[in-house]
Amino acid sequence: MGHIFYIFSLITICVSVSYAGEMTFELPDNEKQCFFEEIDKGVESTLEYQVITGGHYDVDMELTDPNGKSLYKDVKKQYDSFTWTAESKGVHKFCFSNEFSTFTHKVVYFDLEVGDDDPLSVAKKGTGDAQATAMTMMESTGQNIYESLSDVLDDQTHFKLREAGGRVFAEDLNQRVMYWSIGESVIVLIIGIGQVLVLRSFFTEKKTSGLPNIH
Repeated sequence: MGHIFYIFSLITICVSVSYAGEMTFELPDNEKQCFFEEIDKGVESTLEYQVITGGHYDVDMELTDPNGKSLYKDVKKQYDSFTWTAESKGVHKFCFSNEFSTFTHKVVYFDLEVGDDDPLSVAKKGTGDAQATAMTMMESTGQNIYESLSDVLDDQTHFKLREAGGRVFAEDLNQRVMYWSIGESVIVLIIGIGQVLVLRSFFTEKKTSGLPNIH
């Protein structure tokens, strides 16, 4: 029971070494939204983003450091991932722009991971070699569990994003098919009414005028 408690304590320490933030937000047309994160010098960070719904599933994105230097910039991108190491401590800004779109709103997801995953930061306790080896094995087990949980979480996030995008595409396709079916029904109805009127005109007796009456 004590070993299990140690593993979960180690996983908690692993989570505290690096931190991440993810968000899904709506980006209206002709608008730009920026987010800010303070990062220490020398810390490696990764920013991943993806447009889930809206228009052609594209957005402009720019990342700048505390000195205003552009670290990453791309236009009309559906998804991408960028990793960098902070050259100076300060607030980093990353902005998503939908200013090129006139009517379409976008739903954007991003995931910001700051810091590296180094769970082997627990001080080894004990005087004997056997106890030190046992602690090392526990640390390795905890690290493997942590990495597996992180992989599962990342996979679940990407599966949710793909499911959301596929659902929106299916709903849009269903709506287009419905409108197309309604249009075809209206056209068929108009053609049917027109054919009936034309056929009736063939069998309708025409009145004649200007002929003398015969008594």
